[in-house]
Amino acid sequence: MTTTYTVLSEGLEKRFGEVRALRGLDLAVAAGSVCAVLGPNGAGKTTAVRLLTTLLRPDAGSARVAGCDLVREAPAVRRRISVTGQETSIDGDLTGRENLRLFARLHRVRGAAARAAGLLDRFGLTAAADRPASGYSGGMRRRLDLAASLIRRPEVLFLDEPTTGLDPASRAVIWDAVRELTGEGTTVLLTTQYLEEADRLADDIALMDRGRVAHTGSPARLKEQVGTYAEVVVADADALAAAAGVLDRLTGGEPSFDRERNAVGAVTRDRTLTLPRLVRTLDAAGVPLLDASLQPPTLDDVFLRLTTRQPDLPAGPLHDDKERVA
Repeated sequence: MTTTYTVLSEGLEKRFGEVRALRGLDLAVAAGSVCAVLGPNGAGKTTAVRLLTTLLRPDAGSARVAGCDLVREAPAVRRRISVTGQETSIDGDLTGRENLRLFARLHRVRGAAARAAGLLDRFGLTAAADRPASGYSGGMRRRLDLAASLIRRPEVLFLDEPTTGLDPASRAVIWDAVRELTGEGTTVLLTTQYLEEADRLADDIALMDRGRVAHTGSPARLKEQVGTYAEVVVADADALAAAAGVLDRLTGGEPSFDRERNAVGAVTRDRTLTLPRLVRTLDAAGVPLLDASLQPPTLDDVFLRLTTRQPDLPAGPLHDDKERVA
C-alpha cells in the first residue's frame, strides 16, 4: 500500500546570520495522521513550522505541503493550511460568535453563521458565544482560537503548542478535536512541550535535534529504541555482584549500581524478558531478593536519551511507571 504524504520536505536549511537553525530537515507526514515534532530548545522546531507555513523562505532544500511546492506555490499552500500559533489571534472586543463569523468572511466561507455555530458547539463555547472574548478564560480563548483555524476545513493544520498553560479539561477538549479532525482526513503537525500529549495523540514523532530530524517513528517504536529498565534490590550488599551477573546474562546491558539502596539495574531491548522470568533466574542463582521491577520507557526517556543536548544520563530509571514485585 502506497503512503500519501501531505507534508514532505527534503534538505530544508535556514540560516539567521551565523546561526544554522535548520541543517537539512527531512520530514514526511502521512495524510490524515498526527505528527508530533519534539526536541529541546533551539532544535529548530519553530523555524521548521514557520518555513512549512510559508512565513519564512528556505535557504536550501525543497518541500511540498498539501501537494503544492512550498516556494513556487506559496499562495496555494496558504489556501490549504491553517495555523494555530502560541499566541491567540482572536479579537477580545468581539464576541466568540463575531470572531468566528469575521474569520469566515475573511476566508469567503459560505454559510458563515452555520459554520460558526457548529464550531462553537464543537468546542463547548455555545453558552459563552455572545459574550466578549476578553472575558473568556485562557482555556476558552485557546479553544476559540482553534475553532477559528478550522473555519476553512484545512488539509493541514499546524498546531504550535496548542495546550500550553491549559487545565486538564480544556486540554481534553482540544485532544478530542484533533482526533476528530484526523478522522475527517485532516493532517495535523503538532509541536508540544507535553510529552504525554504527543504520546496520546501522535501517530508518528519527529524528534529534532541540532536543526534536523534525528529520529522518527511511532511512540511505541521510539520507546523500543530506549529499552526497558530492569532493576533488582538485594538484601545484602555482598549479593550485588551475583545480581549484576544475572542482569548481564538476561539483558545484555551493562549493569549500573545504586549502592545506597543495594540496587543494580540494566537496560534491555529484549521484549521477551518478563518479571517472573527475572525473579526465577535470580532465585535459581541464590540471590537474596528484596525487590525486582521492569520499568517500561516513556517518551520522557526517549526525549532525554535520544537528544544530544542533554547531559550524559545514568542508566537508571527516569520515571515511576513500573511493573513491580516486592
